[in-house]
Amino acid sequence: MKKVVFFALCLALAPWVGAQQRSPEALFRQWDKNKDGKLLPAELPQNARRNFSRVDTNKDGTISLEEHVRFLKRPRMAQPRQPQGVKVLRDISYAGTDNPRQMLDLVLPNKRVGKQPLPIIAFIHGGGWRNGNKSSGINRVAGLVQTGRYVGVSIGYRLTGEAIWPAQIHDCKAAIRWLRGNAKKHGMDPDKIAVWGTSAGGHLVSMLGSTGGVMELEGKLGKHLGQSSRVTAVVNYYGPSALLQMDDHPGKMKHNAPNSPESLLVGAPIQKAKAKTRRASPLTHVSADDAPHLHVHGTKDPLVPFHQSQIYHGALKKADVESTLITVKDGGHNAPRNVGENQVRLFLRRHLYGTGEKLTDETVSSNR
Repeated sequence: MKKVVFFALCLALAPWVGAQQRSPEALFRQWDKNKDGKLLPAELPQNARRNFSRVDTNKDGTISLEEHVRFLKRPRMAQPRQPQGVKVLRDISYAGTDNPRQMLDLVLPNKRVGKQPLPIIAFIHGGGWRNGNKSSGINRVAGLVQTGRYVGVSIGYRLTGEAIWPAQIHDCKAAIRWLRGNAKKHGMDPDKIAVWGTSAGGHLVSMLGSTGGVMELEGKLGKHLGQSSRVTAVVNYYGPSALLQMDDHPGKMKHNAPNSPESLLVGAPIQKAKAKTRRASPLTHVSADDAPHLHVHGTKDPLVPFHQSQIYHGALKKADVESTLITVKDGGHNAPRNVGENQVRLFLRRHLYGTGEKLTDETVSSNR
């Protein structure tokens, strides 16, 4: 129970805690949309609103600059423990801004295998495009980086409380271009970049894998606009692929609702913004030059229907793109640890090192 409470508190504090990387005054000016010298709940990023009463110490219904600064100068929450065998370079700006969401963490091996530049595994977190943090990705890639054969990355992006689509994919593509632009500096291979994401992060990595030539989704962020944002391989953990079809397979969430994660993403109820919603769906962009995909999805996922991975996998195969579906029998909105340790490693080895056979579709137990 204590862990659950602590996690909830971390989510609530995240916008203010992450913002401590810039001046409190600058952040206040950014959030104070009407420039009246006080913050109202509607002016705050969505995650920060739930913590409004803690910052509003005089309970007048607004947050003054003094209250804001006092809160930010409280003792910082401890950084996550750094995994052994790796070096983590945190909070690197990839977009040329000081926005804490437009930053990445770089995970480098202490001991490298060989002298050649290492392939990159970039993780993108989930959270319904409105929650989550890049810090969760460090441990996802650390085990692979510890082998000395990969460089790991965890990418942050703007959430829907701050910006709507296509800001999220603009951020992710800017991060990929930054990786290529800084590959030599960090001993990375710019021609071998795999992306791995869960849930909303699965959607974003699928978009990266299927929109390499879609100029409207490139954006103009960062200093490396001459670099490609294409990726080499995609690991999609239970990500949405066809947003307009999600309610065709009912679960615990009404995706067509005005306040659903998908509607908040596109800035309107998805069924009333069909053209934009289709452009925000990986299934729309499938073509023969897409990156190879590995999908992992549970048959009883209550949040993202299993059907989403089925139809995306089928469309990729029809386009002659290498695609493999790992079906987790009776699995929910998660994936067995063994899948990452086995199938994901084999998939990455094949596409980043060129060794091993093509994986085949497989059904695994949710208890593995």
